Amino acid sequence: MKVALYARYSSDNQRAASIADQLRVCRTHADKQGWSIVEEYTDHAISGASLMRPGIQALIADAQRGRFQIVLAEAMDRLSRDQEDIAGVFKRMNYAGVRIVTLSEGEVSHLHVGLKGTMNALFLKDLAEKTHRGLRGRVELGKSGGGNAYGYDVVRRLDANGEPIRGDRTINPAEADVVRRIFRDFAAGLGPRAIAFRLNDEGISAPGSGAWGFSTITGNRARGTGILNNEMYVGKLVWNRQRFIKDPDTGKRQARMNPDSEWVIQEVPELRIVDQELWDAVKARQASVSASRDTRDTSSPDHFREKRRPRYLFSGLSKCGCCGGGYSMISGALLGCSTARNKGTCDNRTNMRREELERRVLDALRHHLMDSELFAEFCTAFTTEMNRLRMEASADIGASEAELKRVERDIQRLMDLYLSEAISIETVKERGSKLEARKAELTDFLATAEAPPPLLHPQMAEFYHRQLARLHDMLHSELDEKRQEAAEVIRSLIEAIILTPSDKGLQIDVRGDLAGILTVASGSGQTKTPARFRTGVPDALASQVQMVAGARSPRYRQSLMFAV
Repeated sequence: MKVALYARYSSDNQRAASIADQLRVCRTHADKQGWSIVEEYTDHAISGASLMRPGIQALIADAQRGRFQIVLAEAMDRLSRDQEDIAGVFKRMNYAGVRIVTLSEGEVSHLHVGLKGTMNALFLKDLAEKTHRGLRGRVELGKSGGGNAYGYDVVRRLDANGEPIRGDRTINPAEADVVRRIFRDFAAGLGPRAIAFRLNDEGISAPGSGAWGFSTITGNRARGTGILNNEMYVGKLVWNRQRFIKDPDTGKRQARMNPDSEWVIQEVPELRIVDQELWDAVKARQASVSASRDTRDTSSPDHFREKRRPRYLFSGLSKCGCCGGGYSMISGALLGCSTARNKGTCDNRTNMRREELERRVLDALRHHLMDSELFAEFCTAFTTEMNRLRMEASADIGASEAELKRVERDIQRLMDLYLSEAISIETVKERGSKLEARKAELTDFLATAEAPPPLLHPQMAEFYHRQLARLHDMLHSELDEKRQEAAEVIRSLIEAIILTPSDKGLQIDVRGDLAGILTVASGSGQTKTPARFRTGVPDALASQVQMVAGARSPRYRQSLMFAV
């Protein structure tokens, strides 16, 4: 039997050696069972409360490809502590015909998933409540409730028993001077962007040792974020202003404001950096700026505040070739380097009209991608990988077919011996039941074994160009639905658009997403390619394209990089 091992450690066991320990005991168990280990999957220092982990995702993907028949882990909570997630893993493994075995629970069943999943979920809830209670106690003593603000240093000292005393802070004089300077400049009428530019020009490090940006200074007044809104600077520690909830789809934390009644406010006058008069002056100017924005005339149909600017076709894909930052809208029609505009740490001041960028990139997608040389290179790599997979699949299928024939011969031979009265009926029943069970296993495997994968169609490049012509026409459709549909497919073809200043303006380099390109070209995409663009090419090709192109080796990246 082929088996995959999985190991993980996180906040409940912060030792990198834990991974090695888990794998070692799993290997020992696999050897005792006579199982063949085909792969080991790990996630280091990642919480089990989410499935957004590279190791577990690779495990699920390989299980669906039939690489192994068993997943072995130390315990169920190594796979996931979330009740919904562990049930999802169990269902996916069942669908792929893969058993889950753990050293703690044995072979995992529906009963384990229900009981252990509930216990793990309760453990997480209890851990969160205890942590929250402990942090609240520290805050009420005037200590830190987690994290550290710019302008302060963490105090590291031990108690009488040699244990570390946590939560104490002291003012950092150099950073405190920067904080006061920011408050004075803003109160004097200087804008956050101008303040950030000056600090960066003088080489003053921002929080986290990066570059200053205007958002670091302004933050969010309601949430109390940003230099200008941190009440710690006037000696007031505010805790539990917001809570974080994980998005069940992405696993990312989302902030939610708590009611004022749940805030914990503690006076810490020894940590005051900004005097009350300066703080009040800053709050007054913030209120004035907000009021002027709220009362600004928005009756003009062209006013940019009347409605949100529409997301342009290549939003989020355009990058600065000098600093790697994003190229975003700096006016109603122009794109520019965000880092140069917001932080002043990039010298790229060359802008481009959005319509011009879209026209040139669309033209490149229609005429440069999927040329004969690029397609030939991918076909070579694709064929090599598919031949390897075909050999592996053929070996498994061939061995199973040969064993099935042997089992059928053994069954027939057993019956012949019984008919000739050479063996008893009890022997026939004992041996026959084992042979019939094995025959059923082999028959089921061969019935579900994948057929040899299809090859790339020789006319794929030509079909790609026809697809792009249709998508280009749809972008100019009068129907919003068609335009949005075409935009989504076109965006799936691009990994990045790099804009670099040159003597002739901006050089545009388009980096194509190989998987997206081949999926559109095959017409087999299930999510990115609309149904009207599919051609009847086997759906298996889509996953194979993703697998081969998903490696994204430097050679493929370079082959897809071309100037517009």
